[in-house]
Amino acid sequence: MKRKLELWAYQARKFRPLVKELIKRDLKVKYRRSFLGYVWSLLNPLLMMAVMSLVFSHFFRFQMEGVSYPLYLICGQTLFNFFNESTNQSMFAILGNATLLKKVYIPKFIFPLARTLSSFVTMSFSLGAIVIVIPFTGTPITPYILLFWVPLVFLFLFSCGVGLVLSALSVYFRDITHLYSVVILAWMYFTPIFYPTTIIPDHLSLLFKLNPLYHFIAFFRDTVVYGCMPSSATWLGCAVPGVVVFLLGFLIFRKLQKNFILYI
Repeated sequence: MKRKLELWAYQARKFRPLVKELIKRDLKVKYRRSFLGYVWSLLNPLLMMAVMSLVFSHFFRFQMEGVSYPLYLICGQTLFNFFNESTNQSMFAILGNATLLKKVYIPKFIFPLARTLSSFVTMSFSLGAIVIVIPFTGTPITPYILLFWVPLVFLFLFSCGVGLVLSALSVYFRDITHLYSVVILAWMYFTPIFYPTTIIPDHLSLLFKLNPLYHFIAFFRDTVVYGCMPSSATWLGCAVPGVVVFLLGFLIFRKLQKNFILYI
């Protein structure tokens, strides 16, 4: 397994120019014929935050004691949107590049990896929206904010692992694309994005904590919103799923990629 990972790392370095071009292509396609272009990566989370803050803080009465609800909301929203976009894009990575794969040899994992990276770039722009919201909400900045990148790295690994599995399964089972839309919707409501964790009943607390996105978002909020050091349980809750799911995705993709050419 170690050799295979080293081979993937070597191939990723070797095909780095191709990865960059694929990322550029994905970003250009996403913002093609858009007047504001990349600015939407900044505006979209701000507008969504404004709408959802109005709905959930006024109509559903979700209030956060001592914490800005808009900042709480946009932090969870930004991370979940990255996961949602990267996995959905990765799911079509192999099928969408079938013509190219039939003509020349390219390591197949390059395509879901490039999709995840392009979504990560989009999320990086969206982080600027959080930077704008922090001073407007009067949230104090503490040294712990310097750890904001840690959950993003583990979330990237987790998303990449899920994306590898989805991209491989969708080659053999096209229904996976329809099923995943239902799964991701349920996953969104199962993750405390727009509601506070305090409303989760005690008897369901453990069940919610089995959700890896719960810990990624909790870690990010601890450093940005609450200005505190995440607990050791939160560190483990991010590191273990991130690494384990990435390795599982690697193994499953490597096993299933052998017969891709027969199905694409």
